[in-house]
Amino acid sequence: MDRQSVFSTHVYNPTYAQSEDTNLQVQAQLEAFILDFRLDNAFIYRDQLRENALLKKYYCDVNIGDLIKFNEELAHRLTTEPAEIIPLFEAALKKCTHRIVFPHEAKVDLPEHQLLLHSNAEDVSIRNLDSLTISRLVRVPGIVIGASVLSSKATELQIQCRNCGHQQYIHVSGGFSGVTLPRQCNRPRVPKDPTEKCPLDPYFVVHEKSKFVDQQIIKLQEAPDQVPVGELPRHVLISADRYLTNRVVPGSRCTVMGIFSIYQSKGPKGSTTGAVAIRTPYLRAVGIQTDIDQTAKGQAIFSEEEEQEFLELSRRPDLYKVLTGCIAPSIYGNQDIKKAILCLLMGGSKKILPDGMKLRGDINVLLLGDPGTAKSQLLKFVEKVAPIAIYTSGKGSSAAGLTASVQRDHSTREFYLEGGAMVLADGGVVCIDEFDKMRDEDRVAIHEAMEQQTISIAKAGITTILNARTSVLAAANPVFGRYDDLKSPGENIDFQTTILSRFDMIFIVKDEHERGRDERIAKHVMGIHMGGRGVEEQTESEIPVDKLRRYISYCRTRCAPRLSEEAAEKLSSHFVSIRKHVHASEMETNARSSIPITVRQLEAIVRITESLAKLTLSPVATEEHVDEAIRLFLCSTMDAVDKGTNNGSRELNEEASRVEAELKRRLPIGWSTSLATLRREMVEGKGFSEQALNRALMILQRRDTIMFRNQGAQVYRNGA
Repeated sequence: MDRQSVFSTHVYNPTYAQSEDTNLQVQAQLEAFILDFRLDNAFIYRDQLRENALLKKYYCDVNIGDLIKFNEELAHRLTTEPAEIIPLFEAALKKCTHRIVFPHEAKVDLPEHQLLLHSNAEDVSIRNLDSLTISRLVRVPGIVIGASVLSSKATELQIQCRNCGHQQYIHVSGGFSGVTLPRQCNRPRVPKDPTEKCPLDPYFVVHEKSKFVDQQIIKLQEAPDQVPVGELPRHVLISADRYLTNRVVPGSRCTVMGIFSIYQSKGPKGSTTGAVAIRTPYLRAVGIQTDIDQTAKGQAIFSEEEEQEFLELSRRPDLYKVLTGCIAPSIYGNQDIKKAILCLLMGGSKKILPDGMKLRGDINVLLLGDPGTAKSQLLKFVEKVAPIAIYTSGKGSSAAGLTASVQRDHSTREFYLEGGAMVLADGGVVCIDEFDKMRDEDRVAIHEAMEQQTISIAKAGITTILNARTSVLAAANPVFGRYDDLKSPGENIDFQTTILSRFDMIFIVKDEHERGRDERIAKHVMGIHMGGRGVEEQTESEIPVDKLRRYISYCRTRCAPRLSEEAAEKLSSHFVSIRKHVHASEMETNARSSIPITVRQLEAIVRITESLAKLTLSPVATEEHVDEAIRLFLCSTMDAVDKGTNNGSRELNEEASRVEAELKRRLPIGWSTSLATLRREMVEGKGFSEQALNRALMILQRRDTIMFRNQGAQVYRNGA
């Protein structure tokens, strides 16, 4: 009125039909939703607001599905124009809190409320975020690879003029966009004011009187299993504020609900390049759901029906056999390896001793064997069925890629850590194929992760310890490509004993040549190629993969068995006999066993026992479990140790090969001679040792070069 400008006001409510809802009407509808929406006679949002306000937490977590039930048009507007509706929603929340908690007080100074959203809408993968989704609400799944420290972002700045002391508030919009201070002083001036105008850019910020909120920048990357083959995983920055900060840590899988926004990224200092209208995308988070179902990190959420189903499943007498059949059913045979993989997926019990010492509960398995024995297929299957799994190949993995690397932040130029495969698979399984092709210095990097389950880093001023509570399933080929029976395990296995002792079970998978077995495998493979099912073994498992994965995470979270007295007694006595046996075979061959049997192996059998008990959700591991664990250990690691007992030392092998050449010269094809004569000639005449002669005869017999006749008294030379 004072400024002599035209002023008008509505006296009556407008009677004409309005095309657009006004903001006040929208806010009124949102208030009605918060106060009136109920599920089964419970006012869920009203109660939630009251509980949170009494705890001095001013936020409300709303399911968009409920809003759709209440008012579909409003929900549609929320997803298409979130930037307009969310501030109204937060204002409505503040009003409702006032009405619910302080109904009789007219003026209460409540802090700003925050709206958190979640929904069951379809996910949009990071690579599908395009220009059409800008400024809309999207739901993006992924794995967190980096989270910044908390920073304070101003929401309201108080600025003051240097010259005349005039103060005013500036409201700062959300997101990454900055704020510009006014160039001119805005002090209202009376006409004919004698003081001169304030100079340009007079304002400075009074930090003490400004308002700030917490903000955190999160880097979200596509989950490894969702990346198309041959593509690099994409990532997107996420700006989370207030109650959404500190919700996730690197390595956690989550689904972020956010507004897909853009900001003008600053180029490097001093560069004037950069297009005018190009903007960098980011997500303004309005809700973060951690997929606890898919990780074993917290209490997973299982419905009552599901729990009932799992309990019934755990009581089946043939459960062990059924679950073994579910592991890679299209692969023929290899029952013991499948049982070991089942134990690896279940894991033993992790223990923290009174002095703070931690004993790992994860089981590591090494498959060492001939090509074509489906090792990689087993690894691929485990990657599918484990709740968290990362598959990597030995040649394409570096030490930093497996453990952690130090990166530099583009904007702040500070160093930060990015977790590698072992850190991202925390609580799961890392499958390493072609383990023997890794460089030695890279293989050493996972020593600590396999036993202590941590990764210590001291790089670029960052000294820290990361958790890597993972099981390792590795597949490797022997030194010569195939396992050579005539050489000792030490010559076949090219690994140091330090890493071999960290594997709980070592399987030597040999491609045996045996007619009946070959026929069965051939039939099985042809059946799969023709009709998708094997002839003898069904390739369809009894329990589907998804259900198996849920059952595994259920067992892992709900059960931590302990050994019973009798079982512990049995185990300790058995371990002593195993050590004795290994010592005896070492004395016999006069060489150290390349696969060591140490206390770690005793702990390994304990873990296998616990995992077998966990399989049936039994709280105590009994003697039966110990028997099966010992059997598995004997047919894996001990079998690999024993492969060397009858093979003798290297000198013996060299001598045997010389005897072999001599025998071939001595016996033309089709001739035969008595064993006693041969022995006299070779041992007494030529000075070879009797062991070398016996070994050479055994090798030649295996190759079908010679045959024994007359109960082994006559030696006959075949063709070949």
